[in-house]
Amino acid sequence: MKVGSVPGVTSVSLRSVEQTTSELRKLLARLREQDPALEAAAVRAAGLAHEHAAVLLALVEHPAADPGILVGGVVPVDRAVTAAELRCFLADAAGPGIREVTQAETTRGYPVVVTERILPGGAQLQAVVLDRAGARAAVFTLHSPSGRGWPDLAAVTGRFVTGVDFSACVL
Repeated sequence: MKVGSVPGVTSVSLRSVEQTTSELRKLLARLREQDPALEAAAVRAAGLAHEHAAVLLALVEHPAADPGILVGGVVPVDRAVTAAELRCFLADAAGPGIREVTQAETTRGYPVVVTERILPGGAQLQAVVLDRAGARAAVFTLHSPSGRGWPDLAAVTGRFVTGVDFSACVL
């Protein structure tokens, strides 16, 4: 799988938890004064990314927003699922704070289901891009601890996710 480069999305190395955490901290220090909530989210994200074999960990930024953390992975799918089935399942089972569940297509024609959750601890967007072959899905989760500028962060992430290409071999 491959995803193109998008301004505002800066990925970090996933070689080790320590290197991932170090690179995230450097990016955060460059962006703004110390933010304990965002730093804590970055440390948690680094650990979770390694624990769950993520293929992407990135900082998402926009001038009108506090930064967010994006984690991406590829998961096997037991059976072919349509975007409509996934959207209905997520709308029914997604839990508290769900603001919206929508479906669309990427620029390459892959179905994508997007879930947006707003909670007291920030905002979260999850985009699930389904491989038309039915064998896998790319799952991207954006988290913004503050939620400030959320629509702008979500838009940057949307531009990133729409570039998913399952026919390519590199992320």
